Amino acid sequence: MARRALFWLLPHPFLTLLLTVVWVLLQNEFSAGMAVFGLILGIIIPWGTSIWWPDTPKGFRLGKMFSYALMVMWDIIVANIEVAWIVLTVPNDKLKPAWISIPLDLVQPEAITVLAGTITLTPGTVSADLSNEGRCLLVHVLHTDDPDGVRDDIKTRYEARLKEIFA
Repeated sequence: MARRALFWLLPHPFLTLLLTVVWVLLQNEFSAGMAVFGLILGIIIPWGTSIWWPDTPKGFRLGKMFSYALMVMWDIIVANIEVAWIVLTVPNDKLKPAWISIPLDLVQPEAITVLAGTITLTPGTVSADLSNEGRCLLVHVLHTDDPDGVRDDIKTRYEARLKEIFA
């Protein structure tokens, strides 16, 4: 019963904590009053907007998400170098762009959103569309000799990890 009451007060506890910390950081100096006000905002904003939020993901693994974020940051750095190399060395008429359809095993909207965002954040790829049923993601790739390899890489490198995070 206490957990249900806590969930009613804090429908998204992580967001409450995040809003509180961001509020304190935006003030440029710490004071108890600003921390309390940040906490009040951190409670009121998620509570007031909770009717528009989808259900909270069950079984979210924060530790795995942290390692996923580090991997994505590394991939962004590597992809920036690869795209710069492609732009500087491959003539436009030799580029091999591709539209790739990626069948999804993910079912949670939050997990699909993270996957689409990851693909778009990585230079050289853009998530362009999601099928009406949410079972397939359309991705554009700047240059590839192996579209099937890109699809398999996205499924094994990103989607498989997201299935573990949002299990």
